[in-house]
Amino acid sequence: MYGKQVPLPRLQAYYGDDIASYAYSGLVMQSLPWIDVLVHLKDKISAFVDQDFNAVLANLYRNQNDTVGWHSDDEKELGINPVIASLSFGQERNFTMKHKLSGEKLTIPVTCGSLLIMSGETQQYWLHSVPRTKAKKLERINLTYRKIYSV
Repeated sequence: MYGKQVPLPRLQAYYGDDIASYAYSGLVMQSLPWIDVLVHLKDKISAFVDQDFNAVLANLYRNQNDTVGWHSDDEKELGINPVIASLSFGQERNFTMKHKLSGEKLTIPVTCGSLLIMSGETQQYWLHSVPRTKAKKLERINLTYRKIYSV
């Protein structure tokens, strides 16, 4: 961040097909082999959104201090107008979006079992984040299913 290395403010794991790696925000994640529960969820979500996914980034937000800053999922490996399916378990958190041109902001509470789909030009025109909060929060697991392409 700002040219300095800082600890990632959440825990992550990356699972996927035989994909060598996924690079974003200066990180390079090597894919772990799929586990049954992640494949089961992937198949259900893929059928629901009519989209094939070949990877999932699993995030553990341990408490109210764990966060992800403003960003777009616009890496080349995701292709043009990617579909990102974000499934949440555990403590409710706010998912915030900000339009890159107008500055319009949206706040979407994501509860246990919420499925949030970002598709079309979302990554081109919007930033998103999960901000810190002063309110005490318990753990939240977020699974972001995506299609990774070789570049």
